Amino acid sequence: MIRALGVPLLRQIGLICAIVIAVFLLIRVVPGDVVDVMATEGDMTAAEVAELRAELGLDRPVPEQLALWLTRMAQGDLGMSLRFERPVAQMIEYAIPTTLALAAKSLAIGLLLGVGIASAATIWPRGPAAWLVDFVNLWSIAIPTFCVGLAAILVFAIGLGWMKVLGNGFVPAIVIGIDIAGQIVKPLHEELKEASAAPYVRAAKARGESPARIVLAHLLPNAAPVAIALSGLILAGLIGGTLTMEVLFGLPGLGTLALQAIQGRDYPVIQAAILLFAVAIILVNAATDLLQRLLDPRLRR
Repeated sequence: MIRALGVPLLRQIGLICAIVIAVFLLIRVVPGDVVDVMATEGDMTAAEVAELRAELGLDRPVPEQLALWLTRMAQGDLGMSLRFERPVAQMIEYAIPTTLALAAKSLAIGLLLGVGIASAATIWPRGPAAWLVDFVNLWSIAIPTFCVGLAAILVFAIGLGWMKVLGNGFVPAIVIGIDIAGQIVKPLHEELKEASAAPYVRAAKARGESPARIVLAHLLPNAAPVAIALSGLILAGLIGGTLTMEVLFGLPGLGTLALQAIQGRDYPVIQAAILLFAVAIILVNAATDLLQRLLDPRLRR
């Protein structure tokens, strides 16, 4: 298993390095840097602009900047924010809890809805839950979460005045949770329906077990590898979903921090945020693969 996981892990580490270097180079292709942004916000002479750019090291050749940043990264130093003169690690440490809380709430809501609807549709195949499977699945495919969040603000905050917009973490979690449920409910329902024809299910029915017990005690445990695989894909995509919702609802998470850094050309913050996102996706994929192999002996073989 170590050998089987090692090669993909090395490949993903190489991908992280490629992404980080590509981001480092691409953000410097964009016209203007943090000094230009600061110059537009204040009254700075050309000499002061040149002096500040030299002080921040932005006048050095790009390969030299890249080598210096990689050296600091190897030592665990994320650098200092060019705009706020604060350690980047400190800024990220402040923003991470908000992003993690939103992601955890969204995932919990999504799994609860997805697994619940798929299970109910399997227990009562002719009930309303069977219709909900297709509806929620189509909802997640056809309607972006950003549009749903914007519509929620227009209707419930501006139109009806039922909620505040800035700092609201409950509505974004519901919006993302419904999207997650739509991604998981259809494949899980198909897996449960296929497993319903297995011999052990027929034996359970012959023993007089109820449909609910069959689904909860027999079908769902056997569908766990599928649910874990879907959860891994969802978690990887959840990072992007939380970022847009943070910006829309004014939550002080990594999404808002990254957007402000991009607007202010704050290179160290942008690079650290992208690195963190890439590492998070790699860790999620690795953990998902490991859990699947632990639960399914066929994958270990």
